[in-house]
Amino acid sequence: MSFFRRFSRSPEAVIGASILGVLVVMALFAPLLFPRDPLSIAGPALLRPFQDWSLPLGTDRLGRDVLAGLFHGARTSLAVGLASAATAIIIGTIVGTLAGFAGGLTDEALMRITDAFQTVPGFLLALAFVSVIGPSLFVVVLAIALGTWTGPARIARAEVLSIRERDYVASARVIGMHPLEIAFREVLPNALPPVLALSSVIVAAAILTEAALSFLGLGDPNRVTWGGMIAEGRTVLRSAPFLSIIPGIALVLTVLGVYLAGEGAVETTAVRRGRS
Repeated sequence: MSFFRRFSRSPEAVIGASILGVLVVMALFAPLLFPRDPLSIAGPALLRPFQDWSLPLGTDRLGRDVLAGLFHGARTSLAVGLASAATAIIIGTIVGTLAGFAGGLTDEALMRITDAFQTVPGFLLALAFVSVIGPSLFVVVLAIALGTWTGPARIARAEVLSIRERDYVASARVIGMHPLEIAFREVLPNALPPVLALSSVIVAAAILTEAALSFLGLGDPNRVTWGGMIAEGRTVLRSAPFLSIIPGIALVLTVLGVYLAGEGAVETTAVRRGRS
Protein backbone atom coordinates (compact mmCIF):
# COMPACT_ATOMS: atom_id res chain seq x y z
CA MET A 1 0.00 0.00 0.00
CA SER A 2 1.40 3.37 -0.99
CA PHE A 3 2.24 6.15 1.47
CA PHE A 4 -0.58 8.37 0.20
CA ARG A 5 -3.20 5.64 0.54
CA ARG A 6 -2.16 4.95 4.13
CA PHE A 7 -2.03 8.68 4.81
CA SER A 8 -5.56 9.18 3.45
CA ARG A 9 -6.93 6.52 5.82
CA SER A 10 -6.06 8.65 8.85
CA PRO A 11 -8.85 11.18 9.57
CA GLU A 12 -6.50 13.45 11.50
CA ALA A 13 -3.99 13.47 8.64
CA VAL A 14 -6.69 14.26 6.09
CA ILE A 15 -8.04 17.13 8.19
CA GLY A 16 -4.54 18.53 8.70
CA ALA A 17 -3.64 18.20 5.03
CA SER A 18 -6.90 19.88 4.02
CA ILE A 19 -6.22 22.85 6.30
CA LEU A 20 -2.68 23.13 4.93
CA GLY A 21 -4.01 22.89 1.38
CA VAL A 22 -6.33 25.84 2.01
CA LEU A 23 -3.42 27.78 3.52
CA VAL A 24 -1.21 27.08 0.51
CA VAL A 25 -3.98 28.14 -1.89
CA MET A 26 -4.46 31.37 0.06
CA ALA A 27 -0.73 32.07 -0.03
CA LEU A 28 -0.37 31.34 -3.74
CA PHE A 29 -3.44 33.25 -4.91
CA ALA A 30 -3.15 36.25 -2.56
CA PRO A 31 -1.37 38.46 -5.16
CA LEU A 32 -3.93 37.51 -7.83
CA LEU A 33 -7.06 37.95 -5.73
CA PHE A 34 -5.79 41.02 -3.90
CA PRO A 35 -3.22 42.73 -6.16
CA ARG A 36 -3.32 45.97 -4.18
CA ASP A 37 -1.03 46.57 -1.26
CA PRO A 38 -2.83 44.96 1.71
CA LEU A 39 -1.57 47.81 3.89
CA SER A 40 -3.37 50.41 1.74
CA ILE A 41 -6.75 51.92 2.62
CA ALA A 42 -9.58 50.05 0.92
CA GLY A 43 -12.73 51.55 2.46
CA PRO A 44 -14.24 53.25 5.51
CA ALA A 45 -12.69 52.43 8.85
CA LEU A 46 -14.13 49.71 11.11
CA LEU A 47 -16.57 48.35 8.54
CA ARG A 48 -18.14 45.23 10.03
CA PRO A 49 -18.09 41.87 8.20
CA PHE A 50 -20.72 41.21 5.53
CA GLN A 51 -21.94 44.80 5.40
CA ASP A 52 -20.19 45.44 2.08
CA TRP A 53 -19.63 42.43 -0.20
CA SER A 54 -16.66 44.13 -1.84
CA LEU A 55 -15.06 43.94 1.63
CA PRO A 56 -16.56 40.68 2.99
CA LEU A 57 -14.66 40.61 6.30
CA GLY A 58 -14.77 44.35 6.87
CA THR A 59 -11.95 46.79 7.49
CA ASP A 60 -9.68 47.70 10.38
CA ARG A 61 -9.19 51.03 12.17
CA LEU A 62 -7.40 52.51 9.15
CA GLY A 63 -9.80 51.15 6.54
CA ARG A 64 -7.60 48.26 5.36
CA ASP A 65 -9.23 45.15 3.93
CA VAL A 66 -9.27 42.38 6.56
CA LEU A 67 -9.72 39.60 3.98
CA ALA A 68 -6.75 40.84 1.95
CA GLY A 69 -4.68 40.95 5.13
CA LEU A 70 -5.77 37.40 5.97
CA PHE A 71 -4.62 36.07 2.57
CA HIS A 72 -1.34 37.97 2.54
CA GLY A 73 -0.75 37.02 6.17
CA ALA A 74 -0.96 33.38 5.13
CA ARG A 75 2.02 33.99 2.84
CA THR A 76 4.04 35.38 5.72
CA SER A 77 3.12 32.56 8.11
CA LEU A 78 3.88 29.86 5.55
CA ALA A 79 7.18 31.47 4.53
CA VAL A 80 8.36 31.94 8.12
CA GLY A 81 7.29 28.46 9.22
CA LEU A 82 8.93 26.58 6.36
CA ALA A 83 12.08 28.72 6.24
CA SER A 84 12.59 28.54 10.01
CA ALA A 85 12.08 24.77 10.09
CA ALA A 86 14.45 24.23 7.17
CA THR A 87 17.12 26.45 8.75
CA ALA A 88 16.78 24.81 12.17
CA ILE A 89 16.96 21.29 10.71
CA ILE A 90 19.99 22.13 8.57
CA ILE A 91 21.88 23.67 11.50
CA GLY A 92 20.81 20.92 13.88
CA THR A 93 21.69 18.02 11.59
CA ILE A 94 25.12 19.47 10.80
CA VAL A 95 25.94 20.01 14.48
CA GLY A 96 24.48 16.65 15.53
CA THR A 97 26.24 14.73 12.77
CA LEU A 98 29.62 16.30 13.52
CA ALA A 99 29.22 15.71 17.26
CA GLY A 100 28.06 12.12 16.94
CA PHE A 101 30.54 11.04 14.29
CA ALA A 102 33.64 12.83 15.60
CA GLY A 103 33.13 12.09 19.28
CA GLY A 104 35.70 13.13 21.88
CA LEU A 105 36.38 16.82 22.39
CA THR A 106 34.40 17.82 19.30
CA ASP A 107 31.31 16.06 20.65
CA GLU A 108 31.79 17.57 24.09
CA ALA A 109 32.23 21.11 22.78
CA LEU A 110 29.28 21.00 20.39
CA MET A 111 26.97 19.48 23.00
CA ARG A 112 27.92 22.13 25.56
CA ILE A 113 27.05 24.79 22.99
CA THR A 114 23.74 23.00 22.44
CA ASP A 115 23.13 22.95 26.20
CA ALA A 116 23.83 26.70 26.37
CA PHE A 117 21.20 27.43 23.72
CA GLN A 118 18.70 25.12 25.42
CA THR A 119 18.96 26.95 28.73
CA VAL A 120 17.38 30.03 27.12
CA PRO A 121 13.69 29.73 26.14
CA GLY A 122 13.31 29.91 22.38
CA PHE A 123 10.88 32.81 22.41
CA LEU A 124 13.07 34.92 24.70
CA LEU A 125 16.07 34.22 22.47
CA ALA A 126 14.10 35.25 19.38
CA LEU A 127 12.78 38.33 21.16
CA ALA A 128 16.27 39.45 22.19
CA PHE A 129 17.75 38.72 18.77
CA VAL A 130 15.10 40.66 16.84
CA SER A 131 15.22 43.53 19.34
CA VAL A 132 18.97 43.90 18.85
CA ILE A 133 19.25 43.31 15.09
CA GLY A 134 15.98 44.90 14.01
CA PRO A 135 12.71 43.46 12.63
CA SER A 136 12.72 41.97 9.14
CA LEU A 137 11.53 38.68 7.69
CA PHE A 138 15.07 37.29 7.39
CA VAL A 139 15.96 38.26 10.96
CA VAL A 140 12.73 36.73 12.30
CA VAL A 141 13.44 33.45 10.47
CA LEU A 142 17.00 33.34 11.78
CA ALA A 143 15.89 34.23 15.31
CA ILE A 144 13.33 31.42 15.39
CA ALA A 145 15.82 28.94 13.95
CA LEU A 146 18.37 29.84 16.66
CA GLY A 147 15.84 28.81 19.29
CA THR A 148 14.78 25.52 17.69
CA TRP A 149 17.87 23.88 16.18
CA THR A 150 18.86 22.11 19.40
CA GLY A 151 16.14 19.45 19.14
CA PRO A 152 17.21 18.26 15.66
CA ALA A 153 20.86 18.39 16.81
CA ARG A 154 20.29 16.02 19.72
CA ILE A 155 18.22 13.58 17.68
CA ALA A 156 20.76 13.61 14.84
CA ARG A 157 23.60 12.97 17.29
CA ALA A 158 21.77 10.03 18.88
CA GLU A 159 21.07 8.48 15.48
CA VAL A 160 24.64 8.99 14.27
CA LEU A 161 26.02 7.36 17.44
CA SER A 162 23.98 4.24 16.67
CA ILE A 163 24.92 4.18 12.98
CA ARG A 164 28.62 5.03 12.96
CA GLU A 165 29.72 1.55 14.04
CA ARG A 166 27.82 -0.34 11.36
CA ASP A 167 29.56 -2.45 8.74
CA TYR A 168 29.07 -0.16 5.75
CA VAL A 169 30.61 2.75 7.71
CA ALA A 170 33.62 0.57 8.57
CA SER A 171 33.89 -0.40 4.90
CA ALA A 172 33.90 3.26 3.89
CA ARG A 173 36.78 3.87 6.30
CA VAL A 174 38.71 0.92 4.90
CA ILE A 175 38.51 2.17 1.31
CA GLY A 176 39.90 5.55 2.41
CA MET A 177 36.89 7.87 2.32
CA HIS A 178 37.36 11.18 4.12
CA PRO A 179 35.65 11.25 7.55
CA LEU A 180 33.46 14.21 6.56
CA GLU A 181 32.43 12.41 3.39
CA ILE A 182 31.52 9.32 5.39
CA ALA A 183 29.57 11.41 7.91
CA PHE A 184 27.50 13.38 5.40
CA ARG A 185 27.18 10.90 2.53
CA GLU A 186 26.90 7.56 4.30
CA VAL A 187 25.70 8.25 7.85
CA LEU A 188 23.53 11.38 7.66
CA PRO A 189 20.97 10.10 5.09
CA ASN A 190 20.16 7.17 7.39
CA ALA A 191 19.96 9.42 10.46
CA LEU A 192 17.72 12.01 8.82
CA PRO A 193 14.17 10.47 9.00
CA PRO A 194 13.79 10.81 12.80
CA VAL A 195 15.02 14.40 12.54
CA LEU A 196 12.49 15.24 9.84
CA ALA A 197 9.73 13.94 12.10
CA LEU A 198 10.30 17.11 14.16
CA SER A 199 9.59 19.39 11.20
CA SER A 200 5.85 19.76 11.86
CA VAL A 201 6.47 20.73 15.50
CA ILE A 202 9.11 23.27 14.45
CA VAL A 203 6.86 24.76 11.74
CA ALA A 204 3.95 25.13 14.18
CA ALA A 205 6.20 26.69 16.83
CA ALA A 206 7.71 29.05 14.25
CA ILE A 207 4.29 30.28 13.13
CA LEU A 208 3.27 30.95 16.73
CA THR A 209 6.57 32.67 17.55
CA GLU A 210 6.33 34.90 14.48
CA ALA A 211 2.77 35.83 15.44
CA ALA A 212 3.88 36.65 18.99
CA LEU A 213 6.75 38.81 17.74
CA SER A 214 4.42 40.64 15.36
CA PHE A 215 1.90 41.11 18.16
CA LEU A 216 4.65 42.84 20.17
CA GLY A 217 5.55 45.05 17.20
CA LEU A 218 8.73 43.14 16.28
CA GLY A 219 7.54 41.63 13.01
CA ASP A 220 8.49 42.83 9.54
CA PRO A 221 6.76 46.25 9.26
CA ASN A 222 6.51 45.91 5.48
CA ARG A 223 4.42 42.72 5.60
CA VAL A 224 0.97 41.89 6.83
CA THR A 225 1.08 39.30 9.61
CA TRP A 226 -1.68 37.64 11.59
CA GLY A 227 0.01 38.60 14.84
CA GLY A 228 0.07 42.22 13.72
CA MET A 229 -3.62 42.04 12.79
CA ILE A 230 -4.46 40.66 16.24
CA ALA A 231 -2.46 43.45 17.86
CA GLU A 232 -4.21 46.02 15.67
CA GLY A 233 -7.60 44.82 16.88
CA ARG A 234 -6.86 44.74 20.60
CA THR A 235 -7.34 48.50 20.99
CA VAL A 236 -10.93 48.18 19.72
CA LEU A 237 -11.61 44.73 21.14
CA ARG A 238 -14.94 45.74 22.68
CA SER A 239 -16.36 47.59 19.69
CA ALA A 240 -14.81 45.50 16.86
CA PRO A 241 -13.76 42.09 18.22
CA PHE A 242 -13.72 40.58 14.72
CA LEU A 243 -10.42 42.34 14.01
CA SER A 244 -8.65 40.03 16.48
CA ILE A 245 -10.94 37.00 16.30
CA ILE A 246 -10.62 36.41 12.54
CA PRO A 247 -6.79 36.26 12.34
CA GLY A 248 -6.76 34.43 15.68
CA ILE A 249 -8.95 31.66 14.28
CA ALA A 250 -6.75 31.48 11.16
CA LEU A 251 -3.66 31.15 13.35
CA VAL A 252 -5.18 28.38 15.49
CA LEU A 253 -6.40 26.42 12.46
CA THR A 254 -3.01 26.71 10.76
CA VAL A 255 -1.09 25.41 13.76
CA LEU A 256 -3.65 22.62 14.20
CA GLY A 257 -3.36 21.68 10.52
CA VAL A 258 0.43 21.56 10.63
CA TYR A 259 0.39 19.40 13.76
CA LEU A 260 -2.25 16.95 12.47
CA ALA A 261 -0.61 16.58 9.06
CA GLY A 262 2.79 16.05 10.67
CA GLU A 263 1.46 13.44 13.08
CA GLY A 264 -0.28 11.64 10.24
CA ALA A 265 2.91 11.56 8.18
CA VAL A 266 4.95 10.25 11.12
CA GLU A 267 2.42 7.51 11.90
CA THR A 268 2.21 6.48 8.25
CA THR A 269 5.99 6.26 7.99
CA ALA A 270 6.17 4.27 11.23
CA VAL A 271 3.61 1.77 9.92
CA ARG A 272 5.57 1.36 6.69
CA ARG A 273 8.82 0.74 8.60
CA GLY A 274 7.12 -1.78 10.89
CA ARG A 275 5.79 -3.77 7.98
CA SER A 276 9.11 -3.68 6.15
